[in-house]
Amino acid sequence: MEYQVKEYPLQQGALEIQYIEEYFTEFPRKKSATEILERLQDRTCLILMAEAPLPEDPSMVMPVSFKVLHELRENESDPRMFDLVERIRDVVDFSTKKVLYNWLGATRQDWRGQGFFRALSEQQEEWALDEGFDEIVVKTKNRYYDMRGTLDHLRYDVIKFEPHPEDNQESKVYMRKRLFERVRDNHRSTRRLSRS
Repeated sequence: MEYQVKEYPLQQGALEIQYIEEYFTEFPRKKSATEILERLQDRTCLILMAEAPLPEDPSMVMPVSFKVLHELRENESDPRMFDLVERIRDVVDFSTKKVLYNWLGATRQDWRGQGFFRALSEQQEEWALDEGFDEIVVKTKNRYYDMRGTLDHLRYDVIKFEPHPEDNQESKVYMRKRLFERVRDNHRSTRRLSRS
């Protein structure tokens, strides 16, 4: 299967993400286009979506999976980003590594298990290598077992576990994938990239 992957510029991508997140009931709080723009402005970033034809009408194409990534710097001024860097500073070397943070990403429930997230992940790795990034870091919650399993299949390593004081399901799991040229050799998806 050839996966249709679309790369979006910041403005349009922020609107597309705001739209597609409405289909994800597991996210308690959706991101607005304004919030996405504020977060990604003035930093290297990537917005990707995978599209697929509808089973009942193959002439209609819809977004089924997405990823939003951005550069994570050693000296962040945004309080949320500063907090994130401080939480992982003991396991990520910001002084010598160019770090890409996998901020948002998901696949619509009825499209899971069909390789869309893998295709986006492999496309992000191609882009990250071309842009000179050394590693990709992602934060998830302990309750997202499927996401953690997917990241494990994509060869992400757990680098930190931050227990929640009251509910272990809410504990934070930080994962990392180091990028080397040979990462491309492990890519299995066939993708067609278009830019919007």
